[in-house]
Amino acid sequence: MDSTSGGRQVLRILGLDEDQEQVYRALLRVSAAGRAELARQVPLPADRVARALAGLRERGLVAPAGAEPDPPLRPLPPDVALGDELLRHQQSLDSARRRVAQLTEEYRAGVRRHDADHLVEIVTGSDALRARLHRLQDDARVEVLWFCRANPLAMSGPENVEEFAALARGVSYRAIYERDLLAEPGALADVEKAVRSGEQARVTDLLPVRLAIADRTTAICPLVPDRASGEPSAAVIGRSQLLDALLALFDSHWTAATPLLSGVDPRADGGPDADERLLLSLFVAGVPDKSIASQLGLSRRTIQRRLADLMTLAGVDTRPGLAYQAARRGWL
Repeated sequence: MDSTSGGRQVLRILGLDEDQEQVYRALLRVSAAGRAELARQVPLPADRVARALAGLRERGLVAPAGAEPDPPLRPLPPDVALGDELLRHQQSLDSARRRVAQLTEEYRAGVRRHDADHLVEIVTGSDALRARLHRLQDDARVEVLWFCRANPLAMSGPENVEEFAALARGVSYRAIYERDLLAEPGALADVEKAVRSGEQARVTDLLPVRLAIADRTTAICPLVPDRASGEPSAAVIGRSQLLDALLALFDSHWTAATPLLSGVDPRADGGPDADERLLLSLFVAGVPDKSIASQLGLSRRTIQRRLADLMTLAGVDTRPGLAYQAARRGWL
């Protein structure tokens, strides 16, 4: 469709027929003309020109140019004459757009209720899953939530460079780590680096699923391996009651988990320093002495001695008492 035909369609929408358009354009060319002259300018029968002029006068597009009995006719500005009509059409279009948007949302809601394919997208393969996790974080604008289980399926901690870019642009990160994950080589150093960059980290004994959620609108939850290829697979879940359930699952585990690597200023409250807080957070999270020693590059005897020093600082003589006092005094 060319611009001329498109313009004619717009004029039709505004109520001008083809004859009226021809007569009006002829008047625009000559600025003012009597009926006889106008008839020579427009290749239409006289009766059609007369009807067109009557319609143009009704719409305020033509006016006499003088007070004589048969004055010349002159065109009036179209923006003034058709402005109200344009406004009415614009309001109608806006109303129609809102109605279409409402109907579209109702359609999607109905599809989600009856067709799971529109609710959950399945991603198969380590590379595809890793790419989707990267994109989830790149697209995040407010918050990312993680369930970090031991033995990652598609992406280890050092590979997750997107987190640091997201933290730098103001995205909040909350991650819950399984205790066994912290025993893996280099895992604690990776977590500590993330926390120093702004991540909030907590530790728990066992997580029910692997999970990543961005902005509380999209979740990625790994599934069983693909039957044909043996590759890992995952569900990408949009807004739904299923996503609400996953958010509630995260929030409940976050409340119960133990803070790791507290951001409290060392010695600000007369409590443990930064290294002691790290040791204390691992101890309270239930990480065995041997694993703590391995992660911190210390001997098991040194770990036991430092825990004894912390018990003295807390004024208790048992490990359960140390855990209780650490929580009561806000050391973590």
